[in-house]
Amino acid sequence: MIKSRATITGIAAELPDYILNNDELSKMVDTSDEWIMTRIGIKERRILKEKGAGPSDLGARAVKKLLEKTETDASEIDLLICATVTPDHPFPATANIISHKAGIKNAFSFDLNAGCSGFLYALATAQQFVETGMAKKVIITGAEKMSSIVDYQDRATCPIFGDAAGAALIEPTSEDTGIIDSKLQSDGIGFSHLHQKAGGSVRPASYQSIDNREHYIYQEGQNVFKWAVSKMADVAVEIMERNSLANEDIAWLVPHQANMRIIEAVARRMCLDRNKVMINIQKYGNTTAATLPLCLWEWEERLKKGDNIILATFGAGFTWGAMYLKWGYDGSK
Repeated sequence: MIKSRATITGIAAELPDYILNNDELSKMVDTSDEWIMTRIGIKERRILKEKGAGPSDLGARAVKKLLEKTETDASEIDLLICATVTPDHPFPATANIISHKAGIKNAFSFDLNAGCSGFLYALATAQQFVETGMAKKVIITGAEKMSSIVDYQDRATCPIFGDAAGAALIEPTSEDTGIIDSKLQSDGIGFSHLHQKAGGSVRPASYQSIDNREHYIYQEGQNVFKWAVSKMADVAVEIMERNSLANEDIAWLVPHQANMRIIEAVARRMCLDRNKVMINIQKYGNTTAATLPLCLWEWEERLKKGDNIILATFGAGFTWGAMYLKWGYDGSK
């Protein structure tokens, strides 16, 4: 008999209307479509332009779509976790604001910050609550307004990021589906290579920090690239090996959408054909904690119950991880 597992029973997403393509971006900073496509693989990204709107707005819309789609009443939700690095405010938690906007009143909620690995960390956290019986219905959302911390004078980082939100419903199942195995890791050595210099309690906002443009993403691209390729590939292969999975057993790889070259390197290391790899970075860019649910949402109709899926990610911190799950339902129905 299969012990009760946590499984994804629904997926939804929300994208801003405004599309910032490479041609328009090249008028803002010294770059070009060819330069961006060659090095990163991004053609366009979505930007949240609504005045006064933040990740909670994107997240709440995704959650409302999810509730409607899965025919779930907001009162049934026991827990909501929001993975984000761009919270609406330092406090309260953006998860609390999303719950309020989505009409969720009987749940507890909190934010989780693991950089681009946030959604995977949140999924593993939700798994514990569901499998121990502490919660029956959990929503996890990755919601980001990366444009709020992107320096559009920095040609190295501004082409990379976009805004979006994705949400997933997690429930228990006694069937042979759901989350089977995962491995999450982190190493604080990554701080020096990828961080935001000011805006926290160590270096609060000041005239000097603003003048020095220290409230934006700081990234040493080459170092991040090397770590991402190595760690994402290593942990994904380890998950395959310890679950006796051959490349032909895997239906889909869902990689974090940070850089096309990173995605391709991880797929090669796993000996997977490109047609088994979910890739939408060219349309949305790196939406940080929203990339994994965006992929699952976009491919949902092609997913079949029992499909073996590997999720792999890497983010600031450094954080990284991989998860093996069997998909819980036929997405085309």
